[in-house]
Amino acid sequence: MAIFKIIVLLLSLSCFCQAQLSPTFYDQICPNALSTIRSSIRTAISRERRMAASLIRLHFHDCFVNGCDASVMLVATPTMESERDSVANFQSARGFEVIDQAKSAVESVCPGVVSCADIIAVAARDASEYVGGPRYAVKVGRRDSTTAFRAIADSGDLPSFRASLDDLSDLFLRKGLNTRDLVALSGAHTLGQATCVTFKERLYDNSSDIDAGFSSTRKRRCPVNGGDTNLAPLDQVTPNSFDNNYYRNLMQKKGLLASDQVLFGSGASTDSIVSEYSRNPSRFASDYAAAMIKMGDIQTLTGSAGQIRRICTAVN
Repeated sequence: MAIFKIIVLLLSLSCFCQAQLSPTFYDQICPNALSTIRSSIRTAISRERRMAASLIRLHFHDCFVNGCDASVMLVATPTMESERDSVANFQSARGFEVIDQAKSAVESVCPGVVSCADIIAVAARDASEYVGGPRYAVKVGRRDSTTAFRAIADSGDLPSFRASLDDLSDLFLRKGLNTRDLVALSGAHTLGQATCVTFKERLYDNSSDIDAGFSSTRKRRCPVNGGDTNLAPLDQVTPNSFDNNYYRNLMQKKGLLASDQVLFGSGASTDSIVSEYSRNPSRFASDYAAAMIKMGDIQTLTGSAGQIRRICTAVN
């Protein structure tokens, strides 16, 4: 009987911890939190449309490195290396100042209540919605880390633009995400831009998995010698709209990054998912929303773990 009571108690505590992450977490303690974040994010994207893609990517890069804990926001100190300086983030991760501005706005309404981790998650949802993506309920109640994890960021927890399908599948599986999640989340590349250095090899290696006309067009801004920092849209047809054109591009061998094109053309299980999303934008939107919610659950800090940072760039 005593053992039974202990099991019930542990299950109750487990349920309580899970319940801490909820779309209604701030309803009583800071009812204007989400609307304040939304207003700040929409203002930022209205000034620079590309910021929508940057904020989605920032959430992804936060969650994949030791969980969704805003560790990506921390700047380096004499005793701590920053994830911003990792190979995958250095001079490419963007949107930090937008999160800082949203945090400042929320602090003016509810000081010390809303975490930077939650702001990043909500910002990613608001960003995609602003440019045509689905609106979904973000679970909130995360807390912020007290350190950064650059070594983890550099150890393979962030996908390379050269990643194979096996590499991507293994990485996503380690994060609790399945093949459909991988393909749906990759659809965020319907937005944003990439630097020439990330796709130059693909243009000049005479690969059979790239459309000749597409390659020729991209070479104009990405010469074989130089131009490494030049930008090209990941989706050249509708680069600023959240839609399913990304998948149509893959089926035409017009994926800009090698790590995108590997999702279609090899006969793997991802082929049928790409084909499905290319035909059914509603299914893509719903699966993308579900995968974003799922990703937002990765290794979250709740309860008394971590802290609520006063500013997102430094621990309290």
